[in-house]
Amino acid sequence: MYLWMVLVFVADRVTKALAVQGLSLGESLPVIEDVLHLTYVQNTGAAFGILRGRFLFFVVANVVLFAGILWWHYFSRDAHLLSRPAAGMILGGALGNLVDRMAWGYVVDFIDFRVWPVFNVADIGLVVGSILLAVHLWRVSAKEE
Repeated sequence: MYLWMVLVFVADRVTKALAVQGLSLGESLPVIEDVLHLTYVQNTGAAFGILRGRFLFFVVANVVLFAGILWWHYFSRDAHLLSRPAAGMILGGALGNLVDRMAWGYVVDFIDFRVWPVFNVADIGLVVGSILLAVHLWRVSAKEE
């Protein structure tokens, strides 16, 4: 679990630093024209920009999420193939975005597929980890029935 957390967190920090150093705010650099661009934005909200400016809400939500996953990991002793990497990805993503919010008051986003809001590596960790954890919990629930 901790390896996945560190991998997501480090990848997030490095890619955000590269985006901030290589792009001006609002600048968009095409990687694959009209498909994938690198676009530097500062997001004070959540996905799709919802709840913009709710700094305290997001800090508390990240801390609660982080503590909840650690509590679950400590007490569940679940060693399933999906659960530990999933928890680590969620923790790494939450920590990456929390560091941004605490340092700057916003999250650095830069991955832009043009048909989806701009996001970052931490968001990928949160989404992929959440999907893996949901699949794991669904499988465990199906086995118990």
